[in-house]
Amino acid sequence: VQLQASGGGLVQAGGSLRLSCAASGITFNIYTMGWYRQAPGKQRELVAAILSDGTTNNADSMQGRVTIARDNAKKMVYLQMNSLKPEDTAVYYCNAVAKQLRFWGQGTLVTVSS
Repeated sequence: VQLQASGGGLVQAGGSLRLSCAASGITFNIYTMGWYRQAPGKQRELVAAILSDGTTNNADSMQGRVTIARDNAKKMVYLQMNSLKPEDTAVYYCNAVAKQLRFWGQGTLVTVSS
C-alpha cells in the first residue's frame, strides 16, 4: 500500500495550495480518505475527510478554507486550501481508512509565511 502525497511548499499568508495524494495497493473506492496535519510540537489533527460516498467533513479550524475531493477512477484525493495562515504550517499527511485498516502516507510540508 502506498499513499504518495505531493503539492506542499512555501506560500505566503493568504495564498493557496492544492495537495494531491495518489493511492495504490488498496480498493480505493471503499476507503474513507483524509488529510491530517501535524505542526511541530503538536498532535496530529484532522484537516478534512471524504467518505466513500463523497460525504465530506472539515475541521472547524479549516471551515470555508478547504475543499477535499476524490477521483476514484484515478485513485486520487485532493485538498484545496485557500486563505492560508501561518498557523496552517505543518506536515500534511494523507490517510486511508476502511474497517480495521488504516494507512498513512509520508507527508508533505506546507509552510505559510507571514
